[in-house]
Parts: sequence; structure tokens; C-alpha cells
Amino acid sequence: MNEDILTALKAVVDPELGINIVDLGLIYHAARNANGIDIELTMTTPACPLGEMMTEEIKLVLRARFPDLPDVRVGIVWDPPWTPELMSEESRRHLGMF
Repeated sequence: MNEDILTALKAVVDPELGINIVDLGLIYHAARNANGIDIELTMTTPACPLGEMMTEEIKLVLRARFPDLPDVRVGIVWDPPWTPELMSEESRRHLGMF
């Protein structure tokens, strides 16, 4: 995964948990190519109502950080399913999971 993209995506915070989507382990793919940036992310549950809002926020953050991009594509995927083990150690500690 592209570190510059991941760094930019840390500005996107899950409003329910107060933790950024990278440290939550929601980002499965982040890459630049000739067409722009492709992102694949998941939600903590399929019933999460924040998918559309997060998708738009991701696009705003990446367009601000990389203004010359031709396009930003964001897809929500469910495989593999998200689990707390995907979270950073700091995030699990923040949520009292240790």
C-alpha cells in the first residue's frame, strides 16, 4: 500500500469510535495508478450506515492532498470481513481491548 495515501487517509476519522480509518484497519487497498487512486475499504459491520459518508470524505481528503489526480475511486468490500485484529495496537488500547 502507498504510504503517502495512508498518511493522508489518517485524516478520515470514524465518528462513532474517534479513530482514523487506517488505524482501525478498514483500508484493504490503497494504490496510485495512471488513472488516479484506487481505494478498497471495509466497514466494521455490513450494517454500518457510514459507508457513503466515509467514501465521500476519503475522496475529499485525497483530492486535497493530491490535487493533480485524474480520479479517486473508492470501493467498499466485505471480504475478508473486518475483525478487531486488523486494528493497530494503539487503537485497540484506546478502546480498552487490552
